[in-house]
Amino acid sequence: MHKETVFDLIGIGFGPSNLSLAVRLAEEARTSKLAHCFVERQPEFGWHRGMLLDDCRMQISFLKDLVTQRDPKSRFTFINYLFERGRLNEFVNLKSFYPTRLEFHDYLRWVADAFDQRVHYGQTVTSIEPVFASKGSSEIDALRVFSSDDEGNERQRVARSLSVGIGGTAQVPEAFAALGPHNVIHSSAYLTSIDRVVGTGDRAPKKRVAVIGAGQSAAEVFVDLGRRFPHVDASLVIRSSALKPADDTPFVNEIFSPAYTDVVYAQSKDGRRSLIERFRDTNYAVVDRPLIEQIYEMLYLQNVADNARHRLLASTAIEAAVRAANGQIELTMRDGLNGHGRAERFDALVLATGYRRDTHLALLDGLAPHLGDALNEGDVARDYRLATPDHFKPRIYLQGCCEDSHGLSDTLLSVLALRSDEIAASLVEHASIDHPTNTNQTRNKDGVHMAFAI
Repeated sequence: MHKETVFDLIGIGFGPSNLSLAVRLAEEARTSKLAHCFVERQPEFGWHRGMLLDDCRMQISFLKDLVTQRDPKSRFTFINYLFERGRLNEFVNLKSFYPTRLEFHDYLRWVADAFDQRVHYGQTVTSIEPVFASKGSSEIDALRVFSSDDEGNERQRVARSLSVGIGGTAQVPEAFAALGPHNVIHSSAYLTSIDRVVGTGDRAPKKRVAVIGAGQSAAEVFVDLGRRFPHVDASLVIRSSALKPADDTPFVNEIFSPAYTDVVYAQSKDGRRSLIERFRDTNYAVVDRPLIEQIYEMLYLQNVADNARHRLLASTAIEAAVRAANGQIELTMRDGLNGHGRAERFDALVLATGYRRDTHLALLDGLAPHLGDALNEGDVARDYRLATPDHFKPRIYLQGCCEDSHGLSDTLLSVLALRSDEIAASLVEHASIDHPTNTNQTRNKDGVHMAFAI
């Protein structure tokens, strides 16, 4: 009789969060026995490809890689990556804790290559359904994960636990939502779309581009437009009165340490909100100080040369955005200092407006009737496990969408190594390792483990 495999864990998404978990599951005998796989919608590993600008650096130390804070002896450290790539001595000579984003992406891809057999690339999870213990029973003991590829071929896999690590989704403010994608791009797709939007080459027509946002991505895009596209006049539009520097001083930076997660989680809901708001300027709508200085110098030198191509429009609120008959976008803006309003037209917009962290709600919507209020209220245990009713036995771990309960570091790389350790420990505690499903295994043509009852 044919019997399908029940995985101990299926990871949805294979970005840094689930990649770190894959490393953790592989590195210890107890966890390596867990039957697990990952489903990733991209055709290959990729991390923020749309913002891999040539000279942009990481904003955290390379020591906050996938494993070092948990196990500095691991073969998957950034330092070992450098050693195996033959660049360790040269990197040391840089005297920097902050590699370029391109190099860190290459590090992540180097780690991901070791887990190709665990990952089903090019498949999008379309729905998740409960698997009941028996016919007529209200007890749910597993979850069925449906996914499909670009050609519409559907796959089904069953798991006792899920790790949801799908990252953020581009946030498009309501004022821009109706404009369509023709010449409006989110910063997450900047590199893959900007050439199409503004054109390239010596004969490219002059373009006016507005960059919307006051954070690091907005500043990086603004500088890149000025450097790479001589035919583009760029305006950086921000509501605040000035670009604000990120507070990355040592004492403040301790809020990103894994130990601080316990501090945040121990607070009441109001206390958590207060802590997050107090330290908001470490992560949101702030820019690294050297980049602020670079922008200031760029604008100053343009004034010296009497060639003011680019502008910083501070204290400027956008009240409306409409598409003109010629395809341009007209922004109605109001000066926050004098109250004066004006309208300007641009050939394109780049929205550096951040990310939503609620995509998991739609993903888990099919389970909502069985989860009580846990999903809507964001009720998550310290080990990142969604709180579920007694009759709901599968465990659902949420990564990167628990800022409200676990603090500002939850969406960042800072806690990856320790978070994967905590999730792995939780899995070991609950998994039935003594009664594996995958005895007498074989593989079908899709590479999925199947089991046959004898």
